[in-house]
Amino acid sequence: MNRILLVDDDRELTDLLAEYLTGEGFEVTVANDGGSGLELARSNNFDALVLDVMLPVHNGFDLLRKLREDAGAAGSLPVLMLTARGDTVDRIVGLEMGADDYLPKPCNPRELAARLRAVLRRGRAERPAEDDQLGSGPLRLRPSEHQAYWDEQPLALTGAEFSVLKVLVQQAGEVVNKETLTESALGRKLMPYDRSIDVHVSNIRKKLAERGASRDLIINIRGAGYMLTQSTGS
Repeated sequence: MNRILLVDDDRELTDLLAEYLTGEGFEVTVANDGGSGLELARSNNFDALVLDVMLPVHNGFDLLRKLREDAGAAGSLPVLMLTARGDTVDRIVGLEMGADDYLPKPCNPRELAARLRAVLRRGRAERPAEDDQLGSGPLRLRPSEHQAYWDEQPLALTGAEFSVLKVLVQQAGEVVNKETLTESALGRKLMPYDRSIDVHVSNIRKKLAERGASRDLIINIRGAGYMLTQSTGS
């Protein structure tokens, strides 16, 4: 059973969501402020975190930042942010800070459950293949470990970022449109004005650049999508 931490100060909403998610087979723990949410996230082995932005003690962004700074398991905990409907800025900021996905409030419990399952699938280790490795040259991915490396240096990618990079590596040298990336990497349909893929790709570029890769390793083909260039070959 997947263990979910739900952090939101709206007790009526958390009661509703917890009841629905429990009926869907999740084990749900609720925190109603950022302080207790952070403590629980750090001290318990949760599979995913559902995190509201507006919280007392620590707001959702502060909590997310503190989690991503952790070196332990909490630092890589999959996070789904709950944002105000229509607030594009909150969505982009959350993704830039390392959230895996977002859902606008008020959210449909059924859609939340579907998004959580998609996030959890991305974080689940795959069965190792005979040659469990993708990429070439300095860029290498090991799907069974959900780990990527540039020049033998590990990249600290979120589950969503790893999934996006994996799709690009699998189709290196080809343009992959945002619809395909969203469905293959995030496990959902591309929504109007959805910039999730753009932000995830931007984060991947930054992390690769920190390891010495060219920012042109992943290029944007305007109006078409993204392409991983084949300059990774040795």
